[in-house]
Amino acid sequence: MADEYTPIDRMPVLMPVYARADIYFERGEGCWLITDKGERYLDFIGGIAVTGLGHAHPDIVRALKDQAEKLWITSNVFKTHQTEKLARRLVELTFADTVFFQNSGVEAWECSIKTIRKYFSSIGQPQRYRVITFQGCFHGRTLAAIAASKAEKMVKGFGPMMEGFDQVAWGNLNEVRAAITEETAAISIEPVIGEGGMKVASNEFLMSLRKICDEFGLLLHFDEIQCGMGRTGKMFAHEWAGVTPDVMCIAKALGNGFPIGACLATAMAARGMVVGTHGSTYGGNPLATAVGNAVLDVMTEHGFMHRVRKIGDYMWNKFDALTKAHPKVFTEHRGKCMMQGFVCAPLNTDVVAALREQKLLGLGAGDNVVRFVPPLITTEAEVDHAVDILDRVAKQMAS
Repeated sequence: MADEYTPIDRMPVLMPVYARADIYFERGEGCWLITDKGERYLDFIGGIAVTGLGHAHPDIVRALKDQAEKLWITSNVFKTHQTEKLARRLVELTFADTVFFQNSGVEAWECSIKTIRKYFSSIGQPQRYRVITFQGCFHGRTLAAIAASKAEKMVKGFGPMMEGFDQVAWGNLNEVRAAITEETAAISIEPVIGEGGMKVASNEFLMSLRKICDEFGLLLHFDEIQCGMGRTGKMFAHEWAGVTPDVMCIAKALGNGFPIGACLATAMAARGMVVGTHGSTYGGNPLATAVGNAVLDVMTEHGFMHRVRKIGDYMWNKFDALTKAHPKVFTEHRGKCMMQGFVCAPLNTDVVAALREQKLLGLGAGDNVVRFVPPLITTEAEVDHAVDILDRVAKQMAS
């Protein structure tokens, strides 16, 4: 039991909750990271789907510098134009009528769950507070988020879990229906699961969830923290299915590296969120929302999403060919557009380490998957470079 803990006399200055690679990155350029020794790595992690527009994008840098010389924060006691502008644009781009800004994805997810519970309380049904989630889900690492996930590696040692989450098998509508009780308030799903193994919910499945929610008077919640903001070739992944949620949380690429998250909701779903029910000291500050507006400026440019879909298709075809060429290493190819991965025969950690030796950055995920979430601005030449490394590593591991 004692082996699980770090002795006090060997405790590093950074709490050892990450197994950090012994690499110091000093700067980034587009899809590349450069170490303090000048070594260049092709970054197909992108801060875990954060740097959608790549590192040091000039428009994003300019927006942050300009705002930094004006105003950083006032708290949410006062209004700021940048914050209202970003909220208005997100409303115009989505199903939502209203937005609340946070500092991270998990904060936005928590705001979503509070919004759901408060809705049912506001209509006289406070007993309806439970949320149905799916095996393999990942919503963050707060106590509520790990309770929703129920993954042993996240909940072990953190005491009694917060009540209110019922988990069902991925893609199983029969289990969804069977899990609904008089206490059920909502269904929460990532349209594309990242951490849980790069699984894509079919359009038909998302449409069926919408119908079930309408049938039973539940709210539908989409977690698009990772799969939103252009990652699947549309601004939000659920757009492919032609369905809309009642509540949605986003983050990651919205700030391209600057911390920001957002909870979006319809007027009906947010009816209980009145003055005093929620708050955030830093959420929606002018620095973060100035960056968010600059990100939207780029992502809403004519042709941007078309280019994302084009490079996503190119990457898919190349990765698919790798799977067929190396079945002893890559047993399955999963994902959508710029969110792809391989189920591996060797340990995914070994594959990630071997790729890193060749200066390609990938990331492990559930189901022994190696995932790649590169910047949306990735070129065909950079995909080819990644494929060459993957091919070389697969040959080495198969021999």
